[in-house]
Amino acid sequence: MTKLLPPGEGSRLLIDGKLVAGGAGVFATVNPATEEVLGQAANADAADMDAAIAAARAAFDNTEWSRDHAFRARCLRQLRDALRDNIEELREITIAEVGAPRMLTSGPQLEGPIGDLGYFADLAESYEWVSDLGVAKPMGIPTARTLRREAIGVVGAITPWNFPHQINFAKLGPALAAGCTVVLKPAPDTPWVAALVGTVIAEQTDIPAGVINIVTSDDHQLGAQLVTDPRVDMISFTGSTQTGRTIMAGAAQSLKKVFLELGGKSAFIVLDDTDVAAAASYAGFTVCVHAGQGCALTTRLLVPREQYDTAVAAAAKSMGGIVPGDPNEPGTVCGPVISARQLERVQRYIDIARAEGGTIVTGGGSPDRERGYFIEPTLISGLSNTSTVAQEEIFGPVLVVIPHDGDDDAIRLANESPYGLSGEVWGTDQARIDHVVNGVRTGTLGVNGGIWYSADAPFGGYKQSGIGRELGVAGFEEYLETKLIATAQK
Repeated sequence: MTKLLPPGEGSRLLIDGKLVAGGAGVFATVNPATEEVLGQAANADAADMDAAIAAARAAFDNTEWSRDHAFRARCLRQLRDALRDNIEELREITIAEVGAPRMLTSGPQLEGPIGDLGYFADLAESYEWVSDLGVAKPMGIPTARTLRREAIGVVGAITPWNFPHQINFAKLGPALAAGCTVVLKPAPDTPWVAALVGTVIAEQTDIPAGVINIVTSDDHQLGAQLVTDPRVDMISFTGSTQTGRTIMAGAAQSLKKVFLELGGKSAFIVLDDTDVAAAASYAGFTVCVHAGQGCALTTRLLVPREQYDTAVAAAAKSMGGIVPGDPNEPGTVCGPVISARQLERVQRYIDIARAEGGTIVTGGGSPDRERGYFIEPTLISGLSNTSTVAQEEIFGPVLVVIPHDGDDDAIRLANESPYGLSGEVWGTDQARIDHVVNGVRTGTLGVNGGIWYSADAPFGGYKQSGIGRELGVAGFEEYLETKLIATAQK
C-alpha cells in the first residue's frame, strides 16, 4: 500500500480531482500531546478556494452525478472500503494530530464514521426520490401531481477539530448521497486528517473530478469566502455559536440554506430515586473523554439538594482517578486539548469559577508534564446555575455540580441555558423519567446511560445549539430540495 503521506512531505489540496499545492505555501500542523511539529499542510489562498467552488459548481451542473443514484452509492461504498484499507495510517495521524485517545479511534474518532458511509450509500438507493400525490382538481382543472426530491446543489462544509472524521463524514456522507457536490474547509488545527481523505478520494476512488474538493488553510477568511459566494447553494457548519451567527449573516447575502450544529452546555439530571453516587461517578467519567472536547458532553451535573455532598464526592473520586495522558496509550481516556490557545481558555474559565466563589474540588490546573496541552479533569462545586462556568461552553474536562429541588426544578435548571444540544437523565420511575424528558428542550437525551449516536439517528439542537439535523434520514434531507410537478389531465 502506498503511504498517503510520505515522510517529510506536506499534504495537498484536492481541487477538481487533482492533488495540488496551496497558493499560500504551507503551514505547520502540531501534535497537541508533545507540542512538536508533525509536518506541513497545504495552505490555500483565495484563488484556490475560488477554483474549488468553480469545480464543485461545474461538477454539479454539467455531470450526471446528481441524478445517478446507483453510481453515487457505489462511490460511497468504494470510499468507505478504500479508507478501511488505509485505516492504520489514518489512525496514527488522527491520534497524533487530533490528540484523540487511541481507544476512540475504534469508534467515533475514525472507524465509526467511515462505516457510516455505508448507511448513506444504502439510503441513496432506497430513498423515495419520486412520489405520486395523485390527481386533484384545483380551480376545476384535473391535475396529476408528482413530488420529486433533488440535490440542493453545491455545499460548503466548514468543520471543527474535535472529532474531525466524524463531523467531516457526517457532512460528506449525506451530501454526496443526496447528489450534491462539496467544498470542505476543515479546521486549521487538524488539516492532515482531511487532506489524507482527499488523497484517498483522488487516488483510490471513481468519484468524479470536482465532486469533492478539500481546501486546507490557516486563513479563516477562506471560510467567509465560501459562505458568501453565490455559486454555493448551502453551508453546513459545525462549530461555535458565535461563529454560527456570523455564518448566518454572511449566507443571508445570497439567501442560501444554512445548517448549523453549534455549542452546548448540556445537563446531566439525576433524580432522587436512583443511585446518585453511581450517576455522579458516570457523569464525572464522561466529561473527561477526549479532554471534554465534545459539544454534546454533559457539563452541568444537576443532583438532588439533599444528596449534593454525596454526588460531589462521587464525581470527584471518578474525575480524580483519571490522569491526562499520552493518547497513544490504549488506556488513555483524557488526552490533551488541541492547542495552547484552548488550554488557556479552559484555565481562564477555571480561574473565573474561583473568582465567582466556586470550590475546585479536584483538578484546576495542568498536570506535571514537561510538554503537551494537558489540563486536569476539574470538578467545581458551590456555584449557581447562573454562574459563568454553568452558562458558557468551556470545551474542556470541567464539570459543574448544581443542586436541584425536585424534578420540575431540574427541568427548569436544564432549560435555563441559551443552549439545547444534548443531555442525560438518570432515574428508576419511568413516569418521572418521561416527565423530565418531555420537559427538557434539547435535541438528544440519554436515559440511564443510553447512547444516541448512530448513523441512522438525527443529531442537532434547540435554541442557540443550532438549526437542522445531521445524520439519519432527517440529516440526509437537509441536502435536498423539493420540486412539485403538476401535469394537466385530459
